[in-house]
Amino acid sequence: MTILDAILNDTRALVAHRKATIPARQLMDRPFFHSPTLPLAPALRHDPIAVIAEIKRASPSRGLIRADFPVRELANQYKHGGARAISVLTEPIHFQGSLDNLALVRQTVDLPLLRKDFIIDPYQLIEARAYGADAVLLIAAALEASRLYDLHAAATELGLSCLVEVYDPRELERIDFDQVQILGVNNRDLRTFEVDVEHSLRTFAMAPDHVVRVSESGLGESADTLAHLRRHGIDAVLIGEAFMRAPHPGAALADLMEQTRRRLDQPLRLVG
Repeated sequence: MTILDAILNDTRALVAHRKATIPARQLMDRPFFHSPTLPLAPALRHDPIAVIAEIKRASPSRGLIRADFPVRELANQYKHGGARAISVLTEPIHFQGSLDNLALVRQTVDLPLLRKDFIIDPYQLIEARAYGADAVLLIAAALEASRLYDLHAAATELGLSCLVEVYDPRELERIDFDQVQILGVNNRDLRTFEVDVEHSLRTFAMAPDHVVRVSESGLGESADTLAHLRRHGIDAVLIGEAFMRAPHPGAALADLMEQTRRRLDQPLRLVG
């Protein structure tokens, strides 16, 4: 069994428990469910490169990442550090996330919020709206093609943007790019959790030009890497662990943006 299989098994059990405990109709009574959402795609077309900054306490590959976890302060730091959107881990077992953290961030900032979780059921989309998300992650490796598009359609109907994530380039064959506006490529193989940053560029080379392109995972705090990705057409990056390990995540984000801007302002040197 892969790590992804284990997470999906736990997610199925968790969703079944939540559905039995809190009916969808009750979630729809929450104030956030009726609030307008902020569109994600326009926020990710921004120079020098858009950053989706992630609030993440732990991960299966790294264990506990940040013990000190003042969610609202972290959200404020990200906003003032230049984040164009914030991703909030809500998966509780393997990432120690929570929907309550998502609600806290919604109460704190006016940036687009991405619910980062393993979405397999329309009930989770209602949860996302009820707790203040503007967008959700849909992972192609976790979903059959028909389920992916059913969830995409249901999310759109609820006013949620969708970041559709692939890892294997063959998964692009299952994507209807007439519907999908934002495509993410995970540099981390969710089956083994190994990382290859160049994987994004190889995969996006096979995607249509009109989609918003997001490189995810394993990016660290390298301005050279971000400048390299931007020069090759990447619109945005999703970074979590590197910021979460910094004493002041917002300052780390602001410094990374400034250093990336400087790299992009430098002329490329031709070799040979």
